Amino acid sequence: MSENMNRIASQGAGSSENILEVRNLVKYFPIKSSFFKRTIGNVKAVDGVSFNIKRTQTMGLVGESGCGKSTCGRTILRLQDKTAGDVIFDGQDVFALSKEELRKLRPRMQLVFQDPYSSLSPRLPVGEIIGEAVREHGIVPKEEFDDYITRVMDVCGLPSYYKERYPHEFSGGQRQRICIARALALAPDFIVCDEPVSALDVSIQAQIINLLKQLQEEFGLTYLFISHDLSVVEHISDTVGVMYLGNMVEYAATEKIFAHPLNPYTKALFSAIPIPDPDVKLNRIILKGSIPSPANPPAGCKFNTRCEQCMEICKHVPPAWKEVEPGHFCACHLYNNAQEQADAENRMEQLKRDAKDKKETA
Repeated sequence: MSENMNRIASQGAGSSENILEVRNLVKYFPIKSSFFKRTIGNVKAVDGVSFNIKRTQTMGLVGESGCGKSTCGRTILRLQDKTAGDVIFDGQDVFALSKEELRKLRPRMQLVFQDPYSSLSPRLPVGEIIGEAVREHGIVPKEEFDDYITRVMDVCGLPSYYKERYPHEFSGGQRQRICIARALALAPDFIVCDEPVSALDVSIQAQIINLLKQLQEEFGLTYLFISHDLSVVEHISDTVGVMYLGNMVEYAATEKIFAHPLNPYTKALFSAIPIPDPDVKLNRIILKGSIPSPANPPAGCKFNTRCEQCMEICKHVPPAWKEVEPGHFCACHLYNNAQEQADAENRMEQLKRDAKDKKETA
């Protein structure tokens, strides 16, 4: 099983340290007028996100609901078109590939959905669900097909007699194992895990997380792990990216970002992590107000409407994405050096003058 899958997964593998490079990825959803169907605006779901994922590592992607995490993951897999930016997978520009080239690449990039029940066809037995794409892509010869599916199921903790059963006959944890087996059967290099444990009980969550880690070690998988549960992300991830309203606001190694968060939003997010000790008092940072609309985000830093450390410059000039410490990236004006601060202030004054001129000429 292991030798066969590793042989398939290694085909086409490059020598670059990073298996995935995302550069200024943008995904807007147009807002249409009700009568003429003209585009009158855009929902800025992903608005210039950049990060890299090294081979055999896991990157956690966290943030509030509606910040663009799932949209980012689906756009990376080219399940929807990008608006701008680049996605480089193993040295190949994903959005520059033809349909045939993309079809050949598909098995190496897989997705585990949040809701295991709705992502499984109720009309197909488990064996066919796992093996459908295997047959379509010719992963193994016909004579080895049945044994291959049995081995994949065994690796994912599913007995072979489950093959003839249907999704409604299983618990939530078992269904998620089926989803993982379906992805694993194609011998992928990279899997986007879109909140794979959020719909499961805590004890079952631990089993699925341990299964993902075990499969990663055995088959050299790389994960983009999207989640709301920061404790789970801390446990499984090598690096963590924090998103807010379509933007990446902070990125670093897991130990570094949890020990020393820089962005005020990251600090507020991490302050909500429960500590299993009744004698420890949480220094909870309560964010006031609601998340602005991604269709009409505030000017400047998008977090300025909820940030207690907001400065005047934050209301006008978007902060630059930069490396504040070695390997620790952040977008916040609090970490501007003297030159960056001067440039930002000049930019702010220019924006104010432009707004004043526009108002006078209106």
